[in-house]
Amino acid sequence: MSKEQKNNILPIVVMFSLFFMIAFVTNFAGSMGVIVKNQFNASNALSQLGTFANFIAYACMGIPAGIILKRKGYKFTSLAAVTVGFVGVGIQWLSGYVESFGVYVLGAFIAGFSMCMLNIVVNPMLNTLGGGGNRGNQLIQFGGSCNSIGGTLAPILLGYLIGGNVENASVSDAAPAMIIAMAIFLLAFVVIFFTKIPEPHMETAEQKEIRKSGQLAKDKYSPLSFRHFVFGAIAIFFYVGVEVSIPNMANLYMSNNPAVGAAIAGTIVGLYWLMMMIGRLIGGTIGGKVSSKTMLASVAMLAIVMLLCVMFFPETWVISFKGVQLPVSMVIMFLCGLCTSVMWGAIFNLAAEGLGKYTPAASGIFMALVCGGGIISLIQGWVADHVGYLNSYVVTIIGLFYILWYAIFGSKNVNTDIKTE
Repeated sequence: MSKEQKNNILPIVVMFSLFFMIAFVTNFAGSMGVIVKNQFNASNALSQLGTFANFIAYACMGIPAGIILKRKGYKFTSLAAVTVGFVGVGIQWLSGYVESFGVYVLGAFIAGFSMCMLNIVVNPMLNTLGGGGNRGNQLIQFGGSCNSIGGTLAPILLGYLIGGNVENASVSDAAPAMIIAMAIFLLAFVVIFFTKIPEPHMETAEQKEIRKSGQLAKDKYSPLSFRHFVFGAIAIFFYVGVEVSIPNMANLYMSNNPAVGAAIAGTIVGLYWLMMMIGRLIGGTIGGKVSSKTMLASVAMLAIVMLLCVMFFPETWVISFKGVQLPVSMVIMFLCGLCTSVMWGAIFNLAAEGLGKYTPAASGIFMALVCGGGIISLIQGWVADHVGYLNSYVVTIIGLFYILWYAIFGSKNVNTDIKTE
């Protein structure tokens, strides 16, 4: 192991821990839809409002966070992000005691700012530490495994806290999980504060003076000048919607099925995120040998087939799970996690390839499009109100077809004539 690789170990560990936090807080907001639906008598669409608020924050904060990253660096942005996250989750915690849906949504929105800023940091940082290319994708996939651990724990913990009493569940029941999240944020702040993190993309003192003097020449190019990046940002919009909507809708479907219940539903949804962890470990293992394009196209096609099975398998097809008759379609649902697991890293790797100095700004735009996680969840919830839970998966299948197109056709960099250094 080279000296440079040894020096990178601690920053990589810190980035992996931030990946964990992103999923834990985000998936917690998604799983809360079951409580919101019952406590506030919300429709399927409104039950996804917390998720919508969490992700719409990306649209508001994506580009500003990219600017902060460029001017203040990875460490400052990370510290600011965990501070905002602590405040956001704290507000959600308080909403359980004031019994206010509006306060809960506000907390989810503020927490979304934190998740956006953390994503701005971890993805380009891991891609850079891995040296870009297949190795950069490989490191992002391993980091994504930590993300999946957080995603696995959140719904299982919430399902355990609710138990089988869905009708009387309230936000305050989830208080222990929110306290854990705040503790994680506090610990992360301390660790990041005392960790030396590389700053490969922060503006230099000379660049700062030029910017302040107003003499900075306007670059006629931007990340939006790269066709493959624009298509990739749209692919991320659809991908995050697909990733979040698959388990969220399944959670609503199972929790409101008296034969299944919230506790089992939380466990099954947790298995979805566990499959994502397994998939990312596999992706990280083979990521140095298999191209991101091949990986993305393969899993997109498989996910489409799986969701068609979820939609059309008869609900009478069941298996026994912990004494509960679980629809076979829900087994296929959590196996979809194997497919969605590697999509984020592959799309980011393809979209960021060859951007050079435009990478920080690109990360901001990229994160703004993560709002698809909230928008598509809301749309699928609305569709579920009209055509049923399982039929609503047509929304996610449409998103997967776009991702498949991007992998095969839209990911090629046709703007190699633009200087990026």
